[in-house]
Amino acid sequence: MKFENTGLEKKKADLIRLDELMLAYGLVRAGQWDYERVTYDRKFDLKEGVYYLRVFGYAVEGDVGADKAVIQLMTPALGKHYYPHGVEYGADENYPKTLVSQCEKILNDLNAEIEKFEQ
Repeated sequence: MKFENTGLEKKKADLIRLDELMLAYGLVRAGQWDYERVTYDRKFDLKEGVYYLRVFGYAVEGDVGADKAVIQLMTPALGKHYYPHGVEYGADENYPKTLVSQCEKILNDLNAEIEKFEQ
């Protein structure tokens, strides 16, 4: 499920500041990056299954590997994990309403925080 029109898809921000902010909201970059792209994940382990809120981005300036980049954020998504296949984002998935609401709040709060230092 994509979270359209959150405002995040219009934001550009410094990688280091983004890493710090995302971590404060439980979104971790860890190994989800290459020299041009990043993915921040937050895992939700519920009785209905394991879900991931993902915020994607790509470098418009600099190099992610050198920790010196400006990241253009993209449309966030919520997916359900299926072992051993991975995360599915399909519209036919059933997402708990409380989880969707929690993710929307996180994304709205992130958007407001990023506005303070976006480029």
